[in-house]
Parts: sequence; C-alpha cells; structure tokens
Amino acid sequence: MAIAAFIPLIATVLDKIFPDESKAAEAKLKVMQLFQEGDIELTQQAGAIITAEANSEHWIVAAWRPVTMLVFVAIIANNYMVYPYLSLFWADAPILTLPPDLWDLLKIGLGGYVVGRSTEKAVKAYKA
Repeated sequence: MAIAAFIPLIATVLDKIFPDESKAAEAKLKVMQLFQEGDIELTQQAGAIITAEANSEHWIVAAWRPVTMLVFVAIIANNYMVYPYLSLFWADAPILTLPPDLWDLLKIGLGGYVVGRSTEKAVKAYKA
C-alpha cells in the first residue's frame, strides 16, 4: 500500500522521540502491527465485496470482473500471438491498441487477485 512508503519516515521520527533504542524498537513494532492489522482489515473488506459480487443473483454483477479481465487477455493474445502471424499474410491485420491506463488496470486486476489470494491465506495462518 502507499502508506508503506512512510514507514522509513515514521521509523526516523520514532528514533528521535525515543532516544532509548529498546523503546524505539517497541514503538516501531507497535506501528508495524497496526499497519498489518489495517492491511488485513482492508483486504477482508475487499474480499467481502468481491464475494458479494460473485454471489449476486444478477449475472452482470457476478461476472463483470472476470469478463473485464478476459477482454484484456483477448486484446493481449491478439496483439502478441495472433497479430504477428496474421501480419505475415495480411497487410491490414487488426491490432488492438491498449491505452497505458488500461495496462495499469490490468496489472491492478491481476495483482489484486494474486495479492488477495495470498493475503487470504496469510489471514488464515495469522488467525490460527
């Protein structure tokens, strides 16, 4: 998360607040625990939203994420697998442009599923 970028700054501030190294280490540990608890809670909430969407009785609500990702996969497959071969035989072979913002969305989508599954497993291990 973006908040993680502030951890070195927070550590520096805690070092200045607590001259005693052991007190500073305790404070840093507590801050890290708070960050982890917040991350776990956010991940659980995001997971609950995805689960609610997946269990929806309305097809479009349940399927919009997978359909979106499949469209991205189709565009990428066209541009990097189909187009190179078609262009050998067909001068006007179609190539589909994917704007940079959509690449970012694709990375977030794929990364979100990977991170979500990893965090789900970590939460189960943390609770045990």
